[in-house]
Formats: sequence, C-alpha cells, structure tokens
Amino acid sequence: MQNLYKTTALVTLFTAFEHFLGFLYRIILSRSLGAEGLGVYQVALTVYSVFLTVSASGLPVTLSRIISKHRAAGTPKRGHAATSAAVLVALMFSLPITLLLFFLRDPFSQIFADPRSADLFYILLFGLSFTALYTVIRGSFWGNRRFFAYSVVELFEEISMVTIGILLILVIPSNLPNVNKAAIAVFVSHFLSFAVALVYYLVKGGKFTSPKREFLPLLKSSLPVTSMRAASSLISSLISVLFPMRLIASGVAPARAMSEYGVVYGMVMPVLMLPSTLIGSIALVLVPELAENYYKKEKEKVASLVKKSLNVTLLTAFCLLPLFLVAGESVGIFLFSDAESGKLISYSAFLLIPMSISMITTSMLNSIGCEKQTLCFFLAGSAAMLLSVWFLPKYLGSGALVVGMALDYLLVSVCSLALLYKRTGLGSGKYCLKLIPVPIVVAAAGYGLKYLLMQVMSYIPATIVILIVMFALEGLLLWALKLFDFKAFFKRFLIKKLPLRKKARARR
Repeated sequence: MQNLYKTTALVTLFTAFEHFLGFLYRIILSRSLGAEGLGVYQVALTVYSVFLTVSASGLPVTLSRIISKHRAAGTPKRGHAATSAAVLVALMFSLPITLLLFFLRDPFSQIFADPRSADLFYILLFGLSFTALYTVIRGSFWGNRRFFAYSVVELFEEISMVTIGILLILVIPSNLPNVNKAAIAVFVSHFLSFAVALVYYLVKGGKFTSPKREFLPLLKSSLPVTSMRAASSLISSLISVLFPMRLIASGVAPARAMSEYGVVYGMVMPVLMLPSTLIGSIALVLVPELAENYYKKEKEKVASLVKKSLNVTLLTAFCLLPLFLVAGESVGIFLFSDAESGKLISYSAFLLIPMSISMITTSMLNSIGCEKQTLCFFLAGSAAMLLSVWFLPKYLGSGALVVGMALDYLLVSVCSLALLYKRTGLGSGKYCLKLIPVPIVVAAAGYGLKYLLMQVMSYIPATIVILIVMFALEGLLLWALKLFDFKAFFKRFLIKKLPLRKKARARR
C-alpha cells in the first residue's frame, strides 16, 4: 500500500504538469481562435474522437487487466501475445475506417455544420492508426506497471502539441487559418508520441508474438468498453451538431450558437476537469493492482483499495466545490476574458461530485470485469443528456448542457456505487456524510469575504485573498473533523529519509 501511495503521487505530479500545460494551451487557443473558432476546433476533435474510440479506446484498460490476470496466474509471458492481439485489433479497425472516410469525403463532410470543421477533421484523420497503436502500447505499460514510462510518454505528447501549436499559431508566419494550425499540432504530436512509445517498448524487452490464444478473449472483453466509449464520443459528436441546431431553432444566431457550445466545452469543461488530474492518477495505478488482487480473490485488499480510492476522490471533489462556487466567475474572466464562462464555471461547480465519482467507479468496475454493467449505466446517463439537449436549449441556452451533464453523471455515479458496494461490500457513505459540512462552511465564508473585498479591491487580488483564506479554512476543518491525517501525509511524502540513515549509523 505504501508503494501504491508513492506511485500515485508520482503519477499525479506528471499528470498535473501535463494538465497545466494543456490548460495554458487551451487559454492560448481561446484567445487566438475566439469562442467561435474554438467551437469549430472542438467539433472536429469531438467527431475524430468517435473513430479513435471505435479503433482502440477499450483496448488499454482491457489489455492492462489481461496482463494483470496473467501475472496473477503466473504466466506473465502471455502478456506479449495479448499486446500483439491488441495491436492487430487496433489496425483491424483503424485502417479500414481511415480509407473509407477518405473515399467518402464529400458526403461525410456534410455532417458538419461548419465546413471548417470538416477540414480540421481530415487533418486529424491522417493520424488515426498511429494514435490507435499508441494507445495500445500505453496499455501494455499500464498492465506491466510501468507508470513512469506511461506518464512520461503522455507528458511528451502534451509538450509536443503545445510547442508545435504555439510555434505554428504565434511564431511561424503562414497563410493557414489558426484552427488548421491547431489541428496540425495535434496530428504531429500523436505521431511523435507513437514513435517514442514504440521505441521504448522494444528497448525494454517488448515483443510482438503470435496473438492466437489472446485475440478472441481480448476482443470479447474490450468490446463493451469500446462500445461505451464509442457511444460516448458519438453522443458528444451528436451534441456538437444537435445543440447549436436546437439553439438556432429557438432563434439564436448561428455564430452565437457555435460560440455558446465553444464556451461550455472549450472553456468551462477544462476547468471542471481539474479533479481528473488526481482521479486519473489513482485509476491508472489502481486498475492493475485491483485487477490482480481481484483475480487472486484477496477480498480484504480489494475492499481496502476501493474504500481508500473513493475517500480520496470524495475529499478532492468536496474541497474543490466551494472554491469553484465562489471564485468561478473571476477565474473565467482571468483565464478566458469571458464573463459568461466564469458564470457557468460557478453554476456548474456541483458537477464536480457526481463527475468525480463516476470517473473512479467506472475505472474500478472495469478492472474487475464489469464492463457490460458500466456500458448500461453509461447508456442510461447519455439518454438523460440527449433529452436535456433536445428540450432545454430554448429555455436555458448553454445551461441545457450543464443540466444534461449533471443528470448523466448523477445516474452513472449512483448506479456504479450500488454495484461496487455489491461486489466489494464496502463504500464511503459515512466519510461522505462527514465531508458535507466542509463545503457549506467554506462556501459561506467565501461568499461573505467576497462581498466585503470586492467593494475595496479589484477582482484579481480579491480573488487571491479569498482563495487563500478558503484553503486555510478547509485545512482547519479537515483537521478538526479528523477527515484528513496531515501528520501521516507529511511523514509519507515530505519527510526525508535522513532519520533512517541515522538509525543505520546507530546500529553500526
């Protein structure tokens, strides 16, 4: 367990830096492309993600679980065959999709409301097979617990995209539109990441062997996950087309409709996804560990992993909730120079809790072989999302997307928690109840301080002071209510190994 904590901390550092770079790049894009251009760019990425998801999205988690299963069974060499099978499956889907879409370019381009999105999509499509293979290789790193390699390659991808994007958009003069340059940066970064991952895989002893024994089991296990994620990407693509269409039908101008979509998915959601930095790291480290213990039938270890992961997820979401509520509007103005995005960040803060729970519980359920059930939960949540997007834009505008996401995450998180409790016997209900007073007290104090400071200070220094006070108050409440063991945290992560050396010398 101690090693698990340290590995999670290391992965979190890499992921935090990666998300930080991506967040800065998103700010640059929002200012360079504008809300409308960001919407065009986001639509192309969303549609491309559908085909990437179909090609390979279910393979990494399935490959990781199969490699862990073989390690638990004492047959680790069969992991090479499983990786080879995953490569074959990725190529079997990605190559025909690429050829077919280029062959049908003219009719397929008609699905885009803006022809610029179609141009961006076909730039991205050149890298579909490379990206699919890259996800498979990362899955092998994941299953073999090479978390450092996994994190470094992901960080390299982000650095490549940000560097190339900034060079193309801000430094190198060109007649190409900025949205096209942003798409080229994504394509090049995916290709470079594939090359780096492949070289590392081969240098570290990775092999491609006969996939006969592993092909069908891997395909069967990955299909529910792939179906869920493909449906997710498809629904996101459908929303990217449907939402502006429904806004236009209610009397909103087309440019304004695309702008509102760009605000939600290009500005608000990147901010709300901040908890995914920690939750994604927990899931990355947890999946192979949980899968191996589950197949070894070590119930106590499984229950302990589940409970601690849920507690950390809840702690993260509840602590960020009041910060987003109080300072969300100022964050939107500061980062994106857009007051509307700030208001939506504040209104959407309550999404943090069901969103965080759904992320971690889905990963845990997939790691113990519940892919079919998570697919059903996802479909139920997506139905609620689509109904909101169809009926509510006339009344709520961009708020229809927020309501839809809230219903989606809420359904998935409730169903997933119920199934996880049934499979492992443990949950975090008591811990959750103890956490509830924290955001209430901190948000109340934050709003009061905001009312006072905004009358005598500008919003940037006032926001900084408010956030510092809220952080301090949260820490005090967590300590007073015994919800976080600060002493154990400092001992585990921040105290040097000097005392151990002194003990060693004393023994001599």
